[in-house]
Order: sequence, then structure tokens, then C-alpha cells
Amino acid sequence: MSAPSDIPQAPKVTEREARQVAEAAREQDWRKPSFAKELFLGRFRLDLIHPHPQPAPDDVRRGEAFLARLREFCETHVDGALIEREARIPDEVINGLKELGALGMKIETKYGGLGLTQVYYNKALALAGSANPSIGALLSAHQSIGVPQPLKMFGTQEQKDAFLPRLARTDISAFLLTEPDVGSDPARLATTAVPDDGGTSRSSEAGSGGDYVLDGVKLWTTNGVVADLLVVMARVPESEGHKGGITAFVVEADSPGITVEHRNAFMGLRGIENGVTRFHQVRVPAANRIGPEGAGLKIALTTLNTGRLSLPAMCVGVGKWSLKIAREWSAVREQWGRAVARHEAVGAKISFIAATTFALEAVVDLSSQMADESRNDIRIEAALAKLYGSEMGWLISDELVQIRGGRGFETAASLAARGERAVPAEQMLRDMRINRIFEGSTEIMHLLIAREAVDAHLKVAGDIIDPDKPLSDKARAGANAAGFYARWLPKLVSGPGQRPNAYGEFRVPGHPDLSVHLRYVERSSRKLARSTFYAMSRWQGRMETKQGFLGRIVDIGAELFAMSAACVRAEHLRADDDHGREAYQLADVFCRQARIRVEELFNRLWSNTDDIDRRVVDGVLSGTYTWLEEGVIDPSGDGPWIADATPGPAVGENVHHPIR
Repeated sequence: MSAPSDIPQAPKVTEREARQVAEAAREQDWRKPSFAKELFLGRFRLDLIHPHPQPAPDDVRRGEAFLARLREFCETHVDGALIEREARIPDEVINGLKELGALGMKIETKYGGLGLTQVYYNKALALAGSANPSIGALLSAHQSIGVPQPLKMFGTQEQKDAFLPRLARTDISAFLLTEPDVGSDPARLATTAVPDDGGTSRSSEAGSGGDYVLDGVKLWTTNGVVADLLVVMARVPESEGHKGGITAFVVEADSPGITVEHRNAFMGLRGIENGVTRFHQVRVPAANRIGPEGAGLKIALTTLNTGRLSLPAMCVGVGKWSLKIAREWSAVREQWGRAVARHEAVGAKISFIAATTFALEAVVDLSSQMADESRNDIRIEAALAKLYGSEMGWLISDELVQIRGGRGFETAASLAARGERAVPAEQMLRDMRINRIFEGSTEIMHLLIAREAVDAHLKVAGDIIDPDKPLSDKARAGANAAGFYARWLPKLVSGPGQRPNAYGEFRVPGHPDLSVHLRYVERSSRKLARSTFYAMSRWQGRMETKQGFLGRIVDIGAELFAMSAACVRAEHLRADDDHGREAYQLADVFCRQARIRVEELFNRLWSNTDDIDRRVVDGVLSGTYTWLEEGVIDPSGDGPWIADATPGPAVGENVHHPIR
């Protein structure tokens, strides 16, 4: 076992090495169809999402029963203002959630969980998050990315038997990946797990025998301050009998050597228990390793395929609440002799909130139901839902503050103190802001989705644009690519979107015509694929550096996916006689708004300031524009930009406090 002084610091890696680590963690194959993947390839496979998939009656019954219990609990036991004021969820609230079974919503009943579907899990998060977003974050961090999901997908039977009953009822979990100097670039992960085989030879594939010794520091550990169990990503050094690599472990949070050094405070989500956790010579049994050595990142990314749906689900809840407040406020607030809702400038914002909330719910419900059915590969759909939900949820919150005017900027406590309704619009804006960063920032999501969107191209032409490949590989790739594109490109010329009668089932008498929007999606899908092909031909190996272009490609795909989901949901509701006419109206308005955004994005693919932006950035970094910074006072404090994370014993108080 290595001494603490021998423990390596964050590895120095090149850009290429970092990409190789990320690429190795990807799921390489597509064993099931994917609507979104086909969309980016110019193939509008409406048959993959229409008719809208339906939940089983038993799942609906159990899910609705739990939602009713959760609603009653939140209405009678959760004081959102108290959580905001004291920056902490009271222990009695967390214990009440435990008694409800909320910790085990996604855990199978045989382990003591509720066994809810992804659809109802998301509905529950939206409901709990509307009472206070910190509660939604606690439940999501525990189940979406915490210990239960990795164990469900990759754990041994012994691990499931040992941990899942605890996680379903009593134990809170947290996910520890990020470090002070490591964010979305896990190749630089510095936390180590050094094998201590006890003098025996042990294969890295074995699940028992010996320990690992963890050393390192983890940052932004949501739930880490109160957690009982942790899933920790650490680097195992390569050695005899050990493959090594980034590896996942289940760790008891009260193990000797673990110290929660600090509880972080944020501009929003004031109630979350997010901290800094130090590991010093922490012994973890090899039986607690999830999967083989080196599989940690793949486990994390695979877990997030469905785990990401929890965040846009809570954005749907914010949209619903924002619509309620906008409706009630705008009907009573008058300006110039009319309710503000009747003024076009405000009415446009209300229309945006209503239509976008409908579309967000359509995206989340469709993706969730597809996840439950497991007929489709939804890795891109879930990523698009997260990206689109976080961006649109933020815009909805911002528009609500604008509709409320000065009252939107005023705190709920101040409003109540002077005798008005305590509407926490400014709090919701602060709480929503993190969603554009959580579980993959918007910028990282753009790159992740873009990589999946061009996967088919890289499979046939990747060697052509790889500068390190020999000419013989490039020649073979060229032949393969020629055959692929000879078959694929002609299909991008025309399609159903150019036939006036296509998608006729969405043309219903007395309702807005949604077939025109689906034809637009089909045409735009082919245009999107042509644009991607042209860009790859133009930039080849430099394509990955064109992040502005790739981001717009992904944003177009997100809008087209949301339009498709909105239309399919509207027809589903109409067929079930469930507000069908109103759903068609909302889908129509949303699609018209989305089409404007899509056209702007298509234009910005080729008409933008990306090149001159880079020149300005060069000037900023070289100090060319420091004169522009003159005339202000920097209120920032002293200290390093990134805190020291040198492994070693803790020197401060342990602020870990599990809830009992």
C-alpha cells in the first residue's frame, strides 16, 4: 500500500488523452432504435414515438396513489419559506419523506422500495420540487445519480441485497465525482483507490478479498453532508493483477478517514446539503467495488442516460407553477385601464410560458415512457430533455419575474411583511439557474449530444479525419464512407415533408392543423443532416473545435424533438378525450414559436461571429483589453482560484450529520 506522500496528484493529460478517456466511457453500440439519433441523420421516424407509448394500468394505479400521499405530505408538512430562510431542510421533513418511501421510489419492491416507473418518479420529483426545489434535489441526487441506480444496473446480487433495502427506507446516498480541479474532464481525476491485497494476488475482476485505500478530495457533493452511503469515483493505479483506471465504489459515509470539511452555500437551492468531502486512508472492501476496475466512467454515464430526466421533470414543475402565478397575477394587475395580460407585450410572455410548459411536459413524459418500455435507446432523448428543459425552464422563470415587475425582484418574505401575497418568483429564478450547470452544463451537453449525433459519420469516416491514422486506414475508411454516403445522401433530397397530405392523422376538423408542423420537422431534419455533412466535409478533423456550430446543430435538434413530442402528446390527449382541443392549441402555438427559433439557428450556422469572437478572446487573455477594466473596484476576496486538494488528513471539524 502506498504511503500518503507517494499518492499521485491530478495527472497531467493532453487534450487528446482527455478525449480518449471520454470516448472510452461512451456506450459504443446502438442496439436499439433511437428517434433522436435518426432525427439528426435526416430520418424522421415518427413511428418510434407515435402512437404515444402508454403506461401499464397497475403502474398508473400505484403511481397516482403515491402522488396523492406525497401531495398531502408536502402540503401539510413542508414549509418552503422556512427552508429558504434557514437554508436547511428540517430533519423531520426528511424523516417524513423516508416514512413515505420517497427514498425508494425507483427501487424494486422486493428490496423495500416503491418500484415506481420513470414516468411517476419524475412526476413525484416535480411535485416535491414545487414545494421546495431543494427537496427535489435531495431526492434526485439520492436516486438518479446516487447509489441506487448504479447498483440496479451494475451491482452484484450481494451488493443489491446489502444496500438497496437500506437505501429504500433509511439511508441517503450521494454521488462523488467532481474535484476542486476536475469538472467535466475526468481524465484528470486525482482521488486514488490503491489496492491493498493483504499479501495475496487478486485479479481486478474479482469481487471479494482485500481492500482499496482511498485518498483525495471531492467537491460539490450534493447530499454528501447528510449521506449514509456514497458512490465514489477514484483512480486505481495500474499494477500486477490490477487493470486500473477510474472505478466506482460504494463507501460507508461514516468510515474512518472521511471528513466533510465544509457545507457549501449557493445563490439558490439554499436547502441542499452540498459539501467538500476528504478521504484520508479510507479502507473500502473490494466487495464494495461496482463493476470491474476502469468501468467507473461508463457506469456514471450509463446511469445518467435516464438519471438526467429528473432535472427537466423539475423544470416542468416550475413551468406549471409559473403559469399559475402568471395567470392569477396578470388577471388582477391593471395598467392603463386593462389587466396587464391584455397588453400584447405581457400576453406574449404568458403564451410562451403556457406553450413551452406544455412542450416540456411532452418531452419529459415521452422520454420517460420510452425509458420504462426499454424499446428504444434514449441516451440522446434524455440528454436533449435535460438541455432543453434547463434552458427553457430558466427562460420561463425569468419571464415570470418580468411579468411580476418590481414584485418579481422582491423576496417573498418582504412581500408578506408589507401585506401582499408571498410569491417566491425571485427565489425560483435563483433556484433554476443551477440547472444549466447541474449534471452536465449546457456547453458540455452540446458537445456530448453532438458526439452522439455524428456517431454514424465517425464510424464510417472517422479514420479519414483522424490525423494520427496511417494512409492505409484512411484509404479503407474512404471506401467505406463512399458507399455509406452514396446510399445516404440521396435520401436527404426529398421526403414526406414535401407531400401536402403527409401526417394526415394530425389534421383534425375543428382543431389547429398539426400536420404542417410535422412536415416542417421532417424537412428540417433532412436539412440538419445536410448541414452536418457539409460541415464535416468543410472542417474535417477541425470539426470538434467548432463548438459554436455544434451547439446550434444540437439546439435545432432539441427544438425539432420538442415539436415532435408536443404534437404526439396533443394527439394522444385528443384521442383520450383529455383536453384535446386545448392541447392542440398549445402544441400549435409552441410549434410556431419553435419554428422561428429553428430558422434563426439555421441562419446562424453559417452567419455568425465565431471567428472574430476567437480573436477577441485571444486579445482578452493576452491583456490587450485590460484598459477596458479600469474604473471599477473588484469586491472579490483574496485566495487561490482553485482550493488546494492535496491528499492528507483533515485539519478541520467534520460537519457530516446523517439524518436519523
